[in-house]
Amino acid sequence: MRFLYLASQSPRRRQLLEQIGVRHELLLPDAHEDTEALERVLPDEAPDDYVLRVTLAKLAAARARLLARGLPAAPILCADTTVALGPRIFGKPADDEDAALMLQALSGQTHRVLTAVAVAEAPHAAFAPQCVLQVSTVRFRPLGSDEIVRYVASGESQGKAGAYAIQSQAAAWIEHIEGSHSGIMGLPLFETAEVLRGVGWSF
Repeated sequence: MRFLYLASQSPRRRQLLEQIGVRHELLLPDAHEDTEALERVLPDEAPDDYVLRVTLAKLAAARARLLARGLPAAPILCADTTVALGPRIFGKPADDEDAALMLQALSGQTHRVLTAVAVAEAPHAAFAPQCVLQVSTVRFRPLGSDEIVRYVASGESQGKAGAYAIQSQAAAWIEHIEGSHSGIMGLPLFETAEVLRGVGWSF
């Protein structure tokens, strides 16, 4: 295959796809699309259900976008990452105060990082997406309030599920991870490659 469409604004996902040699073009939302509405948590929704639902909703929206724009046919890849502490879902913080509260809750705790990846073939084919969920666990050491304040002030929390990025200075807080480092970054490469092979991609 020549390329795929990546329906994500995350520069980390672009870098990770480039790492495994996947050529891609961005397929970003139009100005009128309410992408934040797709990420709202439903009442009593479990983290696993949430991240899978959001990923498939984003994929359906991207497919409609591709058809509306009349772009050349190619597979579409979407992903979504969330952080969960028990049943609590920590998405992207609304502001600095929200980010600090998330980090306080994660301090000294083991949490899960869930990333779902979904791929649909060319939009004129039947919509039968392939989807996979990768779950990693991360344990933070206890954090001081001054550390949290400095980290939030750096701006690194904003736009990140759970208010941190593993590829940032927050890596110094992590005592242990189990799972996929790239999955915690936002795109588990092993699982992504397996899904892409399912639509005919060769590595």
